[in-house]
Amino acid sequence: MNAAERSERRLWLFGVLIAPNAMLSHGLVSGTLSMLLRQQGVGLAHCASIVSLLTLPFVINFLWSPITDFGLRRRNWIMVAALIAGALVVVAFYMPNLASPAAIALLFISSCFGQLVLVSCGGMMGLLSSEEARRRAGGFYQAGGLATGAIGVFVISMLAGKISLHALSWVIALMVVLPAVAALAAPVQEKIVRESFGAEIRRIGQEFRKTFLRWEAVPYTLLLCSPLGTGAAIGLLTGLAKDYLVSPHQVAWMNGVAGLVLTPAGAVAASMLPVQMKSMVGFLATSALNAGTLVILWVGPLRPATYFLSTALFLFTIGACYAMYTAVALDFLGDSGKSGSARFSIINSIGNGPVTYMDWFDGRGYAIWGPRGLPATDAVLGLAASGAWMVYFLLRRRGGKAEG
Repeated sequence: MNAAERSERRLWLFGVLIAPNAMLSHGLVSGTLSMLLRQQGVGLAHCASIVSLLTLPFVINFLWSPITDFGLRRRNWIMVAALIAGALVVVAFYMPNLASPAAIALLFISSCFGQLVLVSCGGMMGLLSSEEARRRAGGFYQAGGLATGAIGVFVISMLAGKISLHALSWVIALMVVLPAVAALAAPVQEKIVRESFGAEIRRIGQEFRKTFLRWEAVPYTLLLCSPLGTGAAIGLLTGLAKDYLVSPHQVAWMNGVAGLVLTPAGAVAASMLPVQMKSMVGFLATSALNAGTLVILWVGPLRPATYFLSTALFLFTIGACYAMYTAVALDFLGDSGKSGSARFSIINSIGNGPVTYMDWFDGRGYAIWGPRGLPATDAVLGLAASGAWMVYFLLRRRGGKAEG
């Protein structure tokens, strides 16, 4: 029995192996960092700028992702990257202020190492032979990431203010490092040393041109670059809670515990959409619903009930958006080929671009118009983009019928 066949017997591992990256990306950076920064007296607009910067590795990880094809096996890369990322978080939290340039730089590098975990998982899933195994592995991968992010939000929110940032950093580091130990249960894989680093970069460049520089790829690329179902507001909602008179303890239960249930539930609900519905249309529909949930925060009173209702609906619909985003990305990828994981990382990087710029736009909305400006900015841009794309698809469909 080869490594790929053994992998298909332990598909649940992918839900654990992605946990170090999910803890850093969703539990800390996108989930609770803005809350921790505000507790240190940092304004929300500045928080949004910091979070936006720290999400940049989500977009540019393809620049260093080829390193996982050299030296160490991918399962070892997961453990090494998680260990270094966790250690950097501890050092960053020992800085005098999390908003200091040194702390931000350390968290940025930590985020870069966290992306190596994601890329390594993608490479390992790329070895799976059957379509059924890939879909199941992707399901565990997504559910594990969402669940870990929610658990991270809950733990950090519960402990924030009760223990020092120094102690909190060790808790976060353990939650990053410990799941990576599960990589020891993954099948041993061959080292990928067939080509030099330069040759590997050139090969990825060729794959990039073949995948993206074609007419059929234009709609996919533009769609992924649009402000649709980004989930950028997830991390900022924890910071916005203060303006709606919501305590950190309530944030822990709403964004953490409830999020642990609602986001995976939304993903499962989206997976039940009829297969006749194209992935792009499903993504637009769920994105429009997600943007609509923020209208409640925009026009509702600045009270806890408004925050709870809007956030609950937001978490459920963003889970659905993530599921449909994955469907769009896989349609874009098509045949995996020999470098499917590398190309998927590029597609994923493009899709993460809107998360970064929406963090910035949402922060500007808060700075200019106050608490209501943040959800208003996210909702308006999301609904406008969804509407524009829906019109495009309707016109294209009518054009196709007319030609027929």
